[in-house]
Amino acid sequence: MAERINNQNIIDIAPLPAPKHMQEKLPLPYETGQMILQARQAIRDILHGQDNHRLAVIIGPCSIHDPEAAIQYAEQLKHVADRVRDHLLVLSRTYFEKPRTTVGWKGLINDPKLDGSCDIGGGFELARSILLKINHLGLPCATEFLDPVTPQYISDLISWSAIGARTTESQTHREMASGLSMPVGLKNGTDGGLQVAFNAMIAARHPQSFIGINAEGLTSIIKTNGNLDRHLVLRGGGGRVNYNPEDISEAVRRLAKEDIRRPIMVDCSHGNSEKDHTRQVPVARSVVNQFTEGQTAIMGLLIESNLKPGNQKWEAGKPLEWGVSITDACIGWEDTEHLLDELAETLDKSTNKMAVSG
Repeated sequence: MAERINNQNIIDIAPLPAPKHMQEKLPLPYETGQMILQARQAIRDILHGQDNHRLAVIIGPCSIHDPEAAIQYAEQLKHVADRVRDHLLVLSRTYFEKPRTTVGWKGLINDPKLDGSCDIGGGFELARSILLKINHLGLPCATEFLDPVTPQYISDLISWSAIGARTTESQTHREMASGLSMPVGLKNGTDGGLQVAFNAMIAARHPQSFIGINAEGLTSIIKTNGNLDRHLVLRGGGGRVNYNPEDISEAVRRLAKEDIRRPIMVDCSHGNSEKDHTRQVPVARSVVNQFTEGQTAIMGLLIESNLKPGNQKWEAGKPLEWGVSITDACIGWEDTEHLLDELAETLDKSTNKMAVSG
């Protein structure tokens, strides 16, 4: 009877290694852990107004599919991050999970071999090894958490996290956000509406109890304090952008009760780029100009960037071009480096102008 009632559409159930075992196999060095703690605090300082002059920039591939290319990108980004650090706090976008509208490659954790085999245990190990290498460079990492099990495996290596537009409305993800140890950005819905993100910010602020796993991989009741370091990410949607001055002012007005000094990050891609990756550049310029002109609620930017511009279609077994995204199209390295230098220069001129006028 049980065989006829249960698991009618299940092909296989395979156990995962416990998070604790994964962390013991790929441990976090003390010095790297200290850098991550400092990066989290630096983001909090920006978010809560203790650091008034810098912007946080989350920049990197839409999704990581090639470990070697990801490390090369991070090495190049580290040089630029050091150069602009007085004005920009740069974090490497290290996204390993991808929500799909229907079907497709769901990210390196789900399918690390890009062949449909879905070796998720191997995916966690590979993601953790990449994060260790990038953090070891002194470059903090950012990611989107999609599966509520994932943070137990890699969250000790993450300095900033996102809850995406498709999951911000999910109670499970709001509960997860309430327990994350780093600042978390909550995106507006795919229709462009802000209310689901506002509701998520309130839910994530409060203590929650939910079902999850512990370090040993056992199903557990997770109880949280609530996350005070959450903020809004404007990403456009519903056929319109929402990074213009009037959009940001409206969001600020509606966020006034949340008591966060700088609660708004702008995603320069997705709806705000109108699905044209090259438009991320003028979007970023616009947002930084708004900040220098007095819109102090802005805390940072999200930008999709890779070694080479554009994207390519993934098919299992098909050879891929080096350094090109297999999900959303990205700006290339040349534009990336130029843009970060330009944004830092804009902020520098604004700072100097204020110093002279003061």
